[in-house]
Amino acid sequence: MADERLIAALDVHTMEDVERLVTTLGDSVSYYKVGMELFYSVGAQVVTWLREQGKDVFLDLKLHDIPNTAAGGICSMMRLGATMLNVHASGGYTMMKTAAERMHAEAEKMGIACPKLIAVTVLTSINQEDWEGLGQALQIKSAVVRYAKLAKKAGLDGVVASAQEAALIREVCGEDFLIVTPGIRPAGSDVNDQSRIATPFNALKDGSTHLVIGRPIYASADPKTAALKILEEMEKVK
Repeated sequence: MADERLIAALDVHTMEDVERLVTTLGDSVSYYKVGMELFYSVGAQVVTWLREQGKDVFLDLKLHDIPNTAAGGICSMMRLGATMLNVHASGGYTMMKTAAERMHAEAEKMGIACPKLIAVTVLTSINQEDWEGLGQALQIKSAVVRYAKLAKKAGLDGVVASAQEAALIREVCGEDFLIVTPGIRPAGSDVNDQSRIATPFNALKDGSTHLVIGRPIYASADPKTAALKILEEMEKVK
């Protein structure tokens, strides 16, 4: 049975690949991430199709623009039927607040359930050396917590952050704040291009509410078995 804490990343290129993977995974996965690679290849049809299959959708397009433009983009994405949307926290308090307020107002006007809006803190591919190369003085963990507090103040529902920062975020942002964690690698998996990683068990134990998992599932010779093994590990943390 599916666990809504698992978000399987559809990091593929075509609708054929999407349909094949979703069909293979069946009822083991109920929540999917659609990112830039797929959305820019096939467009809104992938969100529509997934919703028709009864799946939840995290539309991971990481908007970052002036407040009015970001808010307009979020409202356009909301109309597609996505369950969760995101912006970059580095866009600032005003951008996040404007996007959240416009999204809620538009959802109320349309009479639909409002999606969750979360903010990307620091990409999990970035290590401390990369971070310092950007001229950042704070340690990554401190910057992530600052972004999380800012996102909550702006009225967002949560953040995207690595498991390494999850416990700190939970402490300062409370129990109802979403922490969506990519860079999840089951024991024995390849790290690939991620830097700040964790196992499913440790991520949930440290406070993550959702785990975004891509390669360990879709690149497996048996994706459904891979997903079921991840779910078994997740079940150990309630």
